[in-house]
Amino acid sequence: MFPKKLHQKLQKRIENNSFRKLSSQNGLVDFSSNDYLGFSKSEVIFKESHQYLIDNKHVLNGVSGSRLLSGNHELYAVVEEQLQRIHQSEVLIFNSGYDANIGFFSAIPQRNDVILYDEYSHASIRDGIKLSNAKTYSFKHNDLADLEKKLLRHSGVEEVYVVTESIFSMDGDSPDLRAMVNLCKQYNVHVIVDEAHAVGVFGFGLVQQLGLEKEVFARIITFGKAMGCHGAAVLGSKQLKEYLINFSRSFIYTTGLSPHSLATIHMSYKELVISSRAERSHSDIQKLHDNIQYFKVKYSELKLNKLFVESKSAIQCCIISGNSTVKKCAELLQEKGFDVRPILSPTVSEGKERLRFCLHSCNTHQEIDKVLNLLSTFVHV
Repeated sequence: MFPKKLHQKLQKRIENNSFRKLSSQNGLVDFSSNDYLGFSKSEVIFKESHQYLIDNKHVLNGVSGSRLLSGNHELYAVVEEQLQRIHQSEVLIFNSGYDANIGFFSAIPQRNDVILYDEYSHASIRDGIKLSNAKTYSFKHNDLADLEKKLLRHSGVEEVYVVTESIFSMDGDSPDLRAMVNLCKQYNVHVIVDEAHAVGVFGFGLVQQLGLEKEVFARIITFGKAMGCHGAAVLGSKQLKEYLINFSRSFIYTTGLSPHSLATIHMSYKELVISSRAERSHSDIQKLHDNIQYFKVKYSELKLNKLFVESKSAIQCCIISGNSTVKKCAELLQEKGFDVRPILSPTVSEGKERLRFCLHSCNTHQEIDKVLNLLSTFVHV
């Protein structure tokens, strides 16, 4: 017999049209994945990763232990040193972005410390914060004035951590990172930036693009989005790395990544470096940004501006209130061959349900024209 309380929670999801279920890949035009640069489908990266393993005689399918036991395969050192050079910071690889955020926030802030986090912070950040012993408070989204009020309120606390994202996953927008870092320096507090949706899209991340990598306490990056593979890393000081190795439970008590996963990270970063240095017209990064700009111009021409959240990133969100309505819009677009997904409440606030368009370097202008023209026939501004 399935527990009554759990059954009731499932029924409530069905009744408010927020019930989730798994679906298989559908062959539609991709406007939903986080594969912003197309790296997950890159034959070059696939073949180079495979050849690297063969050439270096890495024939293990798995490492069969945590990194503190048998799992610290020699490829970890290769990849962490590579990332250290690229990101100009010490690097500790985790198994996923969720593991990295859980492991970081549950280990670093201590009892009587204070965490101030942007109210739109990702679920993995919030879950990690819940596992800490620190006192936690949110500040209004990208609102530095509200953040400063909270900083003043907690000015007597020995250690304060301010948490934000460089690109927010649900809106695709950004804080004023330079101003935030300067504000936090005034109050002598630690800044932590999740760069999951920025690395790759903005080269090596927005923090690095702004030259702030030495000004923040930690960056959390993931490889499962623009890098097209799997895993994550925390970037910071040598002491931070040492502390996480000793106290981060999601690092200590899990089996390490396979050599194949590490080889793919290695080759994806090699491709990212090439793309960052390529001629503008041939760069995957530049093609992506051309598509972002084209998408924004197109929805403006169709007078859809009021529905879209302002964003310069690969995430472009069209607000369509109501789970039933936004699901219907997504289904209509999918029927026409476009994989656009609805984001429902409670993932976002009620009334802020949206279609989330993820743009890619491989999307064509013709695909963008078609999907937005279709959208304009479904919605009324």
